Amino acid sequence: MKRLGWLSLAVCVLLLGYVAAGPFLTINAIRDAVRTEDSRALSRQIDFPALRQSLRLQLEDAIVREAGADMQSSLLGAIGLRLAGSAAGVGVDAMVSPVGLSALMRGQRLWSLSGGASPMQTGPDPARADPLEDAHYRYHSPSRFTATVRDDRDRPIEFVLTRQGLQWKLSDIRLPI
Repeated sequence: MKRLGWLSLAVCVLLLGYVAAGPFLTINAIRDAVRTEDSRALSRQIDFPALRQSLRLQLEDAIVREAGADMQSSLLGAIGLRLAGSAAGVGVDAMVSPVGLSALMRGQRLWSLSGGASPMQTGPDPARADPLEDAHYRYHSPSRFTATVRDDRDRPIEFVLTRQGLQWKLSDIRLPI
C-alpha cells in the first residue's frame, strides 16, 4: 500500500514538472523550427485560430484608435474604418501562417516593396537567428505563460503561450501598436 502511495506521488511530481517545463519546451521547439525553417514543426506549436483572432482584434483596435472620434462619428468614416478592418483581417490571415510567422520571427518582411521576394528567398537574418534570445519569461497562471522581447525601438512584444491539456501552444502575440 505504501509503495502505491509513493508511486502515485512520484507520478504526480513528474507530471507537474512536465507541465511546468512545457512552455520552455515549446519555446525551444519554436526556436528550432524557425532556425531550420521547418514550417511543419512550427505549425505544431501554434494555435492558429486563436492567434489570428487576437491579431485581427489588435489591428482593428489600432486602426480605430488612430482614426479618432471624428472619423468614427461620420457615415463615410465608419464605412472606411470597416473596409480598413477587413483589409487588416486579410493581412493577418496572410501573415499568420507557418511561413509568415517564421519570417517575422527571423526579422524578415513577408514581401519586399522593391523586389517582391518571398521570405524563403531572402534567407534568414543572421542578427535574428534566435527570435526569443533575450526574452523575459513569466508565468501568469498555471495555463498562461509569456515570453517578452524588445523590438528595435525598445517596445515590448509579448509571445503568449496557453496550456491545452498537457500541451503548450503559442496563442497570442501582443504587439506594441
